[in-house]
Formats: sequence, C-alpha cells, structure tokens
Amino acid sequence: MNLEILREKAEKVKWFVFDVDGVLTDGKIVYDSEGRELKHFCVKDGIGIHMLNLSGFKTAIITGRNSEIVNKRAMELKITEVFQNSSNKLDHYNFLKEKYSLKDEEILYIGDDVVDIPVLKRAGFPVTVPSAPKEVKNFALYITSKKGGNGAVREVIDLVLKLQNKYDHIIKRFFDI
Repeated sequence: MNLEILREKAEKVKWFVFDVDGVLTDGKIVYDSEGRELKHFCVKDGIGIHMLNLSGFKTAIITGRNSEIVNKRAMELKITEVFQNSSNKLDHYNFLKEKYSLKDEEILYIGDDVVDIPVLKRAGFPVTVPSAPKEVKNFALYITSKKGGNGAVREVIDLVLKLQNKYDHIIKRFFDI
C-alpha cells in the first residue's frame, strides 16, 4: 500500500460512514431465548468514534438490517446519521452527500460485502476488512489487518487521524480530561 496515496486520500476525509454487521460487529447475528437480537460491538472502535467526534469529524451508519441495538449504540457514540433497512446503500450515501454538500473524496466508507460495492466505488477512501470477499477487496483502497468487530474501525480511525496529523492532539486531550 502506497503511503503517499493513503495520505493524499486521508487528508480530504471529513466523514466516516460505516456498515454494521461485519464492520462494527463480527458479523454474527445472535438471538436470545425471547428472540431479541444481540450484537457484539468493540469498545476500542467506540473510543475511536469518540475520538472522531472530538476531532470534528461526522459519522454515519448505513446498514441493510434493522436493529434497535444499532440505534442504541449509535446514540451512545453520537453517530450523526443512521440509515437502517437500506436495500440500496448508494441511495443513502447520495442522500448524505446532498444533505451535507459533500464530495465523494470527503467520505471514508467501510463495508464488508457485495452490497457495499456501489458505495465503495464512489467513496474517496474505500475500506474493507480481511473477511470480505475478493470482489469487495478489489474496490478497497485499504484493507484492515484487524477483523470487523475486533478493532478494524479503530485501526482506520487511528490511521486517518495520524495521516491528518490530528492523532497526537486528540490523545493529549484524553490526558487533559
């Protein structure tokens, strides 16, 4: 991976947009004995999203499933926009662009499956995880070393913050709190 290309792309990023299952979670769908859906979220990813908020970035979720637990986690993390039941993720991506007057190059998108390809093809900084199919990886600028739901989101956040020279500043804010 060419660091200069990553830096060039990362410098333009203002928004982080996430898929949920396989990205913010490990992709497993678990139901309890009463049929309620459970998901495992990575705390380190959550702290990373908090770091984005402190750094002035905006965030969104675009997911094909509908889950109340996603709304709860998004509220905890102060995610700017949440789109669930998205049968066409590109429609929601374009809605975000129009609503916030964004350009493709200002958006980092993390997806992990073929339904994410249309958005990965448009986003200025397309990212996927190691478990993604080859067809998805072909459209990614960056493939995380960590698995979805196990720090992949945090890995990308740290990378972009470092490439934008914001990482050290945000870490110091945690010491000052």
